[in-house]
Amino acid sequence: MLRQLILVVRHSKMLIEETTTLYRPSGPAELALVKESGFKRWPPRLIDQPIFYPVTNERYAVEIASKWNVKDSGYGCVTRFEVRSEFMAKYKIETVGASHHTEWWVPAEDLEELNDNIVGLIEVIVEFHA
Repeated sequence: MLRQLILVVRHSKMLIEETTTLYRPSGPAELALVKESGFKRWPPRLIDQPIFYPVTNERYAVEIASKWNVKDSGYGCVTRFEVRSEFMAKYKIETVGASHHTEWWVPAEDLEELNDNIVGLIEVIVEFHA
């Protein structure tokens, strides 16, 4: 898990905030909604998706995007984004398989607050096609 300090200018004041780097494998439908937000917010979860699962490392995100998203839709990507560490501290990192299969389980009702704590933009760092 990567933590870094980011210089933020807010209301003409310079602040230094500690952020945590999160990764999210995504398919075309979710990515289109992120794009509509100006790459600033994740879309609300669907009724059958009670948890938002960002992962802690690029390796795991690549596995999901290249194997699952491409199989399901013909396209997958890995996104990277920074969230204020103070916000992410309330979520435990869960291991769901191999030692690098680590993710946060953010309840759907907390997603708007997570979005409010994103620093900078959500960026696509890797893409995969069928």
